[in-house]
Amino acid sequence: EEGPRGAMAEAGALLTEEPAPQAVPASQLPMKAAEVALNTGPHSSCGLATAGFRTAKYLPREWHEHNHARAQEASVDCDQAERCRLEARGLARCTAATAQSAQQESTAALGQRLQDIHFWKAELQKEIEQLIAETGLLAAQKGRLERALDATEVPYAIATDNLQCRERRQHPDLVRDQVEIELLKEAELIRNIQELLKRTLMQAGNQMRLNRDHKEVCEMDWSDKVETYNVDDKCGRYSNQSTNIQFHPGSVKFEESASTPETWAKFSHDNICRAEREKLASINLRALIDNILHDVSEDLRTQCAAVNEAFAKRCEELEDAKHKLEYHLKNTLKEIGDQEANIAALKQAIKDKEAPMKVAQTRLYDRSFRPNVELCRDPAQFRLISEVEELTESVESLKKKLLESEQSLRNLEDTRMNLEKEIAVKTNSIFIDRQKCMAHRTRYPVVLKLAGYQ
Repeated sequence: EEGPRGAMAEAGALLTEEPAPQAVPASQLPMKAAEVALNTGPHSSCGLATAGFRTAKYLPREWHEHNHARAQEASVDCDQAERCRLEARGLARCTAATAQSAQQESTAALGQRLQDIHFWKAELQKEIEQLIAETGLLAAQKGRLERALDATEVPYAIATDNLQCRERRQHPDLVRDQVEIELLKEAELIRNIQELLKRTLMQAGNQMRLNRDHKEVCEMDWSDKVETYNVDDKCGRYSNQSTNIQFHPGSVKFEESASTPETWAKFSHDNICRAEREKLASINLRALIDNILHDVSEDLRTQCAAVNEAFAKRCEELEDAKHKLEYHLKNTLKEIGDQEANIAALKQAIKDKEAPMKVAQTRLYDRSFRPNVELCRDPAQFRLISEVEELTESVESLKKKLLESEQSLRNLEDTRMNLEKEIAVKTNSIFIDRQKCMAHRTRYPVVLKLAGYQ
């Protein structure tokens, strides 16, 4: 048992508390009716002088019994009071220890809860920061995709312009050559790349939206954790000496919508898992975008090189054909000059046969006037006739050869015109391919620009 000082302190503490309200309302008790024995009998006085002293009198025995009863009652009440005090003192100590232990356990539970909340809050914060960083990196990749898509406009314009320029080639150079095949392949490749980049841009935009959505979910969860941490931290700091504590009778109940520790932890765990899954998807998408941009730039530059090589080869073929045509034109012009001289010589040869023909025919004409028997078919006559025939055959041969030479000259002139036209066609084709197309292709973007870095 505690000493008198402890008992007095406890009594004092108890006295300072307000008395508990009475459960039963006070009511007016009925007065106790005392039955008084009448003074009758042999020792009683029935005189008029004692009339006022006889009423309501107790006997001595009754008086002693009454005192004894009161003493017994007081003794029993004191014993009961002492026993009640001892029990009350023990109960007070027990309840005080129980209350202190319960409060310590509650404080420890709140402390453990704070650690759990802090753990998940830190995990959520880390996931939020990682999602923010990942979304930033994906946004940078999306920017690269947009720049790469913009960079494909120049190659596509170059390819279509080359095709349109080469439509102005003249026959027979308007041919579906290797250059045109490579240009069509380049235009188709650029269109396919543009479609791929657009689809990848949409995919990147959707992934960024998913990243932001899951970041917002984690932020909401993190915000709730911060608010809950502050609430539990404030609750953990409450003590019996706190001035801002009060009774809340209706708070001792479980909310129907309240979660369990398992569902509470699973909620944050699922949020983090979903965010982590989207983060991994974003990382994979960034790697895919890297590969796509690398492959796209390489494919475009490879196809560009193939087109340039085809152009160079085609220009060499055109130059070679032009040189050959120019060589043939030179020979044709020389032959035309020679043929013109030949025709002039043939005409002169025909003209030169006129005088011998006149001489021979005049001789024959004059000899036809020989008289009588002198008109003889002598050797001279036969020779003159043979001379005329020979001269006639020679003139006919020369005229035939002159016709052939004139036809050959006309053929040479036609060939010259065709060669000059072909040379002009080749010159035009070379101008289109080299001066127009190949010069335009020098504006083709570099690999870094096609990869979206510039």
